[in-house]
Amino acid sequence: MVYVSRMRVFLVWFLCLGVALASWRFMALGVEASMDFVAYHAVERRWAFFAHITLAPLALILMPFQFWKGLRTRRPDVHRWIGRVYGVSILLAGIGSLLMAFGTTSSPVAAWGFGLLAVAWLGSTGYGIWLARQGRIAEHQRWMIRSAGLTFAAVTLRVYLPFLFMTLGEEAGYTLVAWLCWVPNLVVTEWFLRRSNVPSPAAA
Repeated sequence: MVYVSRMRVFLVWFLCLGVALASWRFMALGVEASMDFVAYHAVERRWAFFAHITLAPLALILMPFQFWKGLRTRRPDVHRWIGRVYGVSILLAGIGSLLMAFGTTSSPVAAWGFGLLAVAWLGSTGYGIWLARQGRIAEHQRWMIRSAGLTFAAVTLRVYLPFLFMTLGEEAGYTLVAWLCWVPNLVVTEWFLRRSNVPSPAAA
């Protein structure tokens, strides 16, 4: 069981770092060459687009560090500062993604999927940080786990998208992945919170 647990931890770190670094490929290749499917956002809503593609990967990189128990225990000041950067990154990237969802040329179903993801991402992260500032640490931990599940949508989107494009085509695949990348993540997160030893507010 210890081996399986360590493999899960390694896989999360590997996927978060790998997807984040791959997302920054536009810095070397340019937007047109690396993200042609959504490159129109760079022209129509430039600030929102670059806020999202620059800061969402940063949040993805920082997310595993916030669940590193040794860091939280030994260096709580570092944990707090990483949390602040994580929160600001999600604030700007989330607003950017919400504006992009409103302006997407894809179907309204896709727009609603990505728009609700942005609202849930901003809401869960903001509420989790507010709880920490109130000293309600048990509730803070639970809400930040929900935030992490939504941050991990960047990974699940890239896992599903090639298969959906091959089987359903770009338009239908993009519409489905707008929901599939995050709704199952939330379901799994809630299941985890119910069965794990993460303290509930009542227990705390």
